[in-house]
Amino acid sequence: MKNRVRFSAAVIMALLIICISGRAQPDSMPPMQQPARAASYVQRIHNDSSAKLIRVLTLNIYHGATMKGDFDLDYIARVIGNTDPDLVALQEVDFMTRRAQGYDIATELGWRLKMASVFGRAMDYDGGEYGEAVLSRHSFICTRNVPLPFTNSREPRAALEAITVLPSGDTIAFIGTHLDHVGDDTDRIMQVEQINEEFAGARYPVILAGDLNAVPGSVPIGILEEMWSSAYDRESPAPTYPSGNPAKKIDYVMFRPAGSWRVISSEVIQDSVASDHCAYFVLLELL
Repeated sequence: MKNRVRFSAAVIMALLIICISGRAQPDSMPPMQQPARAASYVQRIHNDSSAKLIRVLTLNIYHGATMKGDFDLDYIARVIGNTDPDLVALQEVDFMTRRAQGYDIATELGWRLKMASVFGRAMDYDGGEYGEAVLSRHSFICTRNVPLPFTNSREPRAALEAITVLPSGDTIAFIGTHLDHVGDDTDRIMQVEQINEEFAGARYPVILAGDLNAVPGSVPIGILEEMWSSAYDRESPAPTYPSGNPAKKIDYVMFRPAGSWRVISSEVIQDSVASDHCAYFVLLELL
């Protein structure tokens, strides 16, 4: 028989106070960017049962290979799970490739994290497929994978959209994407223009997250920010890449329409083992 543990009323009250007061960041993954709002404001939001908070994470998972050179989905799942996310955008996701040992990585991570998962193919690769994934605490109403334009010599890219209903009853759209990675902006510009065109008429409030391979102030980010609001601090953008010594910001969380969302906090979570990218976490409030 399994041992049963009983808690006194005092212990239960102490645990509730700890949970309500917020989640501490693990020592191994310190935040590089402090919350966007004062701690007292964030505390009030957490204590407000009517607040519609959404915990968003984006992470390029480097096809499941860690920076130690091994293949460790358990480690990656722990990095994701430590942020207790509601929605996760994953990039460089393999589906049954040889290098990923035949695993369906999106499903494997979803199982480990007890989250719904969906994979979006960008291209065939290494005996399987390669693309994006979305994980969600809530089930999907529908999903669709939008191919993005690319020039012949470069990798195909996609934007993966998932529609979900929050516990509040609100319906939102969540899009994960990964833009072209080469030096010049040619493909990235085509891709962001396609994203803007595709989602301009979105029926629900939308979050866009992913590895955009472009720094703040660049042409592709400028095109997106004509339509989308960004969660980062424009005066001092916290870098997200490379994870060992972050020097530039290329991972983003954006949203629209601006009047439907409020940024409560944002953090760059540095772990030099899980991936060559840092995870980027944003706490949003749906207004």
